[in-house]
Amino acid sequence: MLNHPTHEHLTQLRLFGMARALAEQASLPDIGSLSFEERLGLLVDRERVERQNRLAASRLRRARLKQPAVAEDIDYRHPRGLDRAVFRRLLTGDWVNAHQNVLITGPTGVGKTYLACALANAVCRQGQTALYQRLPRLFEELTVARGDGRYARLMTSLAKVDVLILDDWGLALLDDERRRDLLEVLDERYQTRSTIITSQLPVATWHDTLGDPTLADAILDRLVHHAHPLNLDGESLRRLKPKLTTEPNLE
Repeated sequence: MLNHPTHEHLTQLRLFGMARALAEQASLPDIGSLSFEERLGLLVDRERVERQNRLAASRLRRARLKQPAVAEDIDYRHPRGLDRAVFRRLLTGDWVNAHQNVLITGPTGVGKTYLACALANAVCRQGQTALYQRLPRLFEELTVARGDGRYARLMTSLAKVDVLILDDWGLALLDDERRRDLLEVLDERYQTRSTIITSQLPVATWHDTLGDPTLADAILDRLVHHAHPLNLDGESLRRLKPKLTTEPNLE
């Protein structure tokens, strides 16, 4: 480790990136060929990059994504109706800045949740916040929060996150309380934040599955307009993965 007062001072100031870069510079034989401004610039760039990485890692932890999905690992070759150009445009995050939504539908196993998490991962790395929620689980949390006095605080936190993933939309029938909870969540986010929905059901069937026609109109009005649909199909990706072990012959 570099034994130098400047290195110690940088560490005390919690400028850890600059401290590490200074130690590395001291070990380079040709570092003296750089000007003061060039060396300082390298130190500042290192500090900036490390801070950005720490902040992105913190946002990803708070997002609680179900899968550690990244854009680089997305399989565009599998025939499931995923348009590479469309999805890459979504990865830029312009839809988040415009407060638009993404609706990912398709049969089980085609990667809906993975794609949603990949979009959220990109959002976090671009400096915005995200949160993953399975919709059935969220309804349970809201019911508990209503009983113990945390309902308003939970609603506020859901309203503030830049991108909210609601996974497994339409898996269970909704009673009136849950329909109103859903409307409350979406109304607070309407035209101010973005939401990603994943569902096995086509969007055209959502109105009927919501039950109450009036509330269904209000919910879908806040969700479907200005949304980017990703309609997937094809065989389950899980079935295509090779088995790690061979089952024993029990005959």
